[in-house]
Amino acid sequence: MGVFKEFKDFAIKGNVIDLAIGVVIGAAFTKIVNSLIEDVITPMVLQPALKAAHLTNLHDLTAFGSIKYGIFISALINFLIVAWVLFLVIKGINAAKKREAAKIPAATKGPSQEELLMEIRDLLKEQKK
Repeated sequence: MGVFKEFKDFAIKGNVIDLAIGVVIGAAFTKIVNSLIEDVITPMVLQPALKAAHLTNLHDLTAFGSIKYGIFISALINFLIVAWVLFLVIKGINAAKKREAAKIPAATKGPSQEELLMEIRDLLKEQKK
């Protein structure tokens, strides 16, 4: 019974649920990025190169008849867009954390242990007088 309880505790923890939600959102985001690359960036930016190669789709680019480097270029563009967006998201999160940390006043530093002991010593000396 202990193993099942441990598994239940693990599966219900917020981290696992957050990870599952992240995977689902990531899959949806991948579709958006792929559409952005294939439907917006490729026609806009790479259209002259595709016309020169007599192609309509980046995936059709091949070398020596069998090396499909167009798919690689598409994957590379996809990666760069995802990396850039994640960079911007993390940068925004870090900026928000810095702003939040600046709002919290710094805790006033109390006396050190030695100073407290010296105060206790002095109080004890005064009581003996």
